[in-house]
Amino acid sequence: MSVLTAGPHTSALLTDMYELTMLQASLQSGTAHRRSIFEVFGRRLPAGRRYGVVAGTGRVLELLEDFRFADEQLHFLAKRRVVGSAALDYLREYRFTGTIRGYAEGEVYFPGSPLMTVEGTFADAVVLETMILSVLNHDTAVASAASRMANAAGGRPLAEMGSRRTHEIAAVAAARAAAVAGFSATSNLEAGMAYGIPTLGTSAHSFTLVHDTEREAFEAQVASLGRDTTLLLDTYDVDAALRTAIEVAGTGLGGVRIDSGDLGIQAAEVRAKLDELGAVETTITVTSDLDEYAIAALAAAPVDSYGVGTRVVTGSGHPTANLVYKLVARAGGSGPGADGTEAGGAEADGTVAGGTEGAGEPEWVAVAKTASAKSSRGGRKQALRVLDSGIATEEAIGIPQLPAELADGRELLVDLVRNGEIDDAFTGAEGVRRAQERHAASIAELPRTARRLQDGEPAIPTVFYEG
Repeated sequence: MSVLTAGPHTSALLTDMYELTMLQASLQSGTAHRRSIFEVFGRRLPAGRRYGVVAGTGRVLELLEDFRFADEQLHFLAKRRVVGSAALDYLREYRFTGTIRGYAEGEVYFPGSPLMTVEGTFADAVVLETMILSVLNHDTAVASAASRMANAAGGRPLAEMGSRRTHEIAAVAAARAAAVAGFSATSNLEAGMAYGIPTLGTSAHSFTLVHDTEREAFEAQVASLGRDTTLLLDTYDVDAALRTAIEVAGTGLGGVRIDSGDLGIQAAEVRAKLDELGAVETTITVTSDLDEYAIAALAAAPVDSYGVGTRVVTGSGHPTANLVYKLVARAGGSGPGADGTEAGGAEADGTVAGGTEGAGEPEWVAVAKTASAKSSRGGRKQALRVLDSGIATEEAIGIPQLPAELADGRELLVDLVRNGEIDDAFTGAEGVRRAQERHAASIAELPRTARRLQDGEPAIPTVFYEG
């Protein structure tokens, strides 16, 4: 069980009330068991962003495994009269038995990309909406910011250090999402244990302040952690602290950290003095409210690594990815799961029936919200990353299929859950490792413009092919 589900031992009530009231009403209307396809997508990227990064997929699967309504939850729902007896009976036996497909975690995405599709009965799928969106919106926002920071760092290591700036459970999720998108370590020990992420950390200013002198503090830290430790220089005076650090630890001191001031100037001065004192291998880490822009501004500075806190765990100004979970297709005709609905043709809401996908498949009817401000595209979808000499040129979305001439692109949708069986390769530490690899490969495919921090359009267009 993941740490993120260890509290209540079930994820079933990590949801909004209207998911269950819709369940109750659909049981009464007879549509609860109609086969349905829900889709997670974003209508747009945050302003100025060139791409987004899918994260949280593994956590969704971990939470899905524990999505059960036990006696305690059912008693609460009954006492509050959230739903009636028929819905309670349904929830008592609830197990997701459908199929989930989606972009592999770590994959980049663009407006309209079908990041996750949930196929099952309406009742099975609708109750998962809030849980799925709460995870994907948070983790994707963090990973998208972390990826920009990793690009700006130009290969220099980054550590996630934002646990004190967010909810305690969100801190673990954020550390995981940052690791997916290029961060090499975290200060959060729970994330390290749960997901195999390297951890680091040495001391804060309070450790220096609790000692009578800075020298005593440095001596204590070196005695405890060894000469390879990193000493914090800016409690009092950086220049004096640097000289004391080398006197205490010698020229073999592992590293120093700067947490305030003009970091570029400070780093240059510290590097010069370290070299002058013979500590040429001692590294410099900078922290202090860094974001992708501050990191990019330090590209020419003699900085060896970065520690990022507030800005990465809050999505660097965009704390949600604004993803939505919409019904895009339902069973029609007289096939499996159709519940006696009419076959084919135009529907009362203006949608058009899709074709039969194969043996045992219903005749899918595409449905979509058509309000102009929040319109969406209905229908089952296929997604392909079109490449030219290994570089992405287009996000191709077929409804329900893509033209044959695009068949040489890279398929983006992978199986995550089949008939209720979760693919464990996407969860735990192995899931993070795979997501890191997927992210690195996806970033390598993008055109160079994707790495620009200036406001601009998505790095590649999303093109819909209908028919």
